[in-house]
Amino acid sequence: MALSREEREAFLAQPHVATLGVAAGEDRGPLLVPIWYDYEPGGMPWILTGADSRKMKLIKAAGGFSLLVQRVEPTPRYVSVEGPVAEVTEPAAGVHRELAARYLSGEALDKYTAWAESQLDDHVVVRMRPTHWTGTDLGSIG
Repeated sequence: MALSREEREAFLAQPHVATLGVAAGEDRGPLLVPIWYDYEPGGMPWILTGADSRKMKLIKAAGGFSLLVQRVEPTPRYVSVEGPVAEVTEPAAGVHRELAARYLSGEALDKYTAWAESQLDDHVVVRMRPTHWTGTDLGSIG
C-alpha cells in the first residue's frame, strides 16, 4: 500500500542507511552507494561527501540525486526521494558527530568522530530539495 506524505517523511527521518543514486553518464548505470544521511520531516535531506569525490562530481554533473531507504521488519517498507541539489556548503563544526550520532553511540561514536574530524576535512554538506517521492509498505497489502 502506498504511504502517505506524512508516513514517507516519518520513515525517511528514521536512521536508516540510504542508498544514494546518481546518474553516472552514458553507457553506465547509475552510481549506487550506501550513505549516511539526515532528514527532518518537511526539510531537506542532506549528506556529507568529499568535495572532490566521484559522488560529488556526478551529483554536480547531474544536478541532483536520489536516496532510497528500506527495511524488512516488521513489514517490508521503502521510501525513495529524489530532487535537485539545493545547496552545497562547508560543514559546520560538529557536523560529523551530528550525522554519526544517528547511527552510532558511546565509544563507537567518539572514535568515529575523532577519526572523521581528522580525516574527512575535505567533506561538504549537500542538501537536496525533494521533488519526487515513492513509498510503499508491502505488509499492509491485503
